[in-house]
Amino acid sequence: MSRKYTFKDTEHLYFVTMTTVFWVDVFTRNEYKDIVLGSIRYCSKEKELDVYGWVIMTNHVHMIVGTRGRPLSYIMRDLKKFTSIKIIEKIKENDKESRAQWMLRIFEWAGKKNTNNYNYQFWQQHSHPIQLDSDWKARQKLEYIHQNPVRAGFVASPEEWLYSSAIDYYTKRKGLLEIKYLF
Repeated sequence: MSRKYTFKDTEHLYFVTMTTVFWVDVFTRNEYKDIVLGSIRYCSKEKELDVYGWVIMTNHVHMIVGTRGRPLSYIMRDLKKFTSIKIIEKIKENDKESRAQWMLRIFEWAGKKNTNNYNYQFWQQHSHPIQLDSDWKARQKLEYIHQNPVRAGFVASPEEWLYSSAIDYYTKRKGLLEIKYLF
């Protein structure tokens, strides 16, 4: 991994991306997205994670995050580890999941190729953290996050996507996660 994309300090906010291996479209089902949301809530409450913006797409998650002290690299590691275990468990037990065998084979294959795993690999190794060291950069990444579902053709405007902080920023309604506002 390039040193350009690392968590350098806890003073700045970071734009991070968590992507499933081989870009598998896991998050087409709400129960898998809800596992990610639950884990983010836990990390916010118990691990000092601050979330400023976020979106869950079909195969990746973007967030703007900061910390109240704990290293972001540790928080992201724990978040990814927990969600990968829980989502794979959920796929295995979900008798409505028509793609379960296919997805599990991909995750198992990826896990065998990576010595850091025992059985499965759900997320790609890196979170590609980009330090947001200016208001301009933070605004640009927030706009990018919120426009993701629009660019994908899922919705006509950002606030229509339920699994995003655009609801908080574009309307008076409260979204699915507690956020800290950038501006």
